[in-house]
Amino acid sequence: MVWLKDKGAVDKRVRDAGLRPTRQRVALAELLFAKGDRHLAAEELHEEALAAGVPVSLATVYNTLHQFTEAGMLRILAVEGAKTYFDTNTSDHHHFYIEGENRIFDIDGGPVSVTNLPPPPEGMEIANVDIVVRLRPKRAD
Repeated sequence: MVWLKDKGAVDKRVRDAGLRPTRQRVALAELLFAKGDRHLAAEELHEEALAAGVPVSLATVYNTLHQFTEAGMLRILAVEGAKTYFDTNTSDHHHFYIEGENRIFDIDGGPVSVTNLPPPPEGMEIANVDIVVRLRPKRAD
């Protein structure tokens, strides 16, 4: 989904997700979605916000990202232990992760098949399977 730099459209999108469009939420949403699909850590969004003159604490960025995730506006990706990325593309898709660069991007080119999944526990169903393929430069032989 591509967002317009129209504050009214951003307000509406935040409101449609069931959130109150506060000044900070709208400002963070504009930064998140203005550049198309992307994967950002909270710290990266915080740096972008400060560079854009948005006075916001890192705690507020974390809280807002989690609120956006709960509202269905973002998808959360846990990749590197405690390192968490937020994906603006909420469709079912998978990712490449480049080790050492802390860079993540979508796998294009169709679905990835996963076979032999274990049956879920009684009363549960599989909601989604996230695949992260880790990459590194080839080693010289």
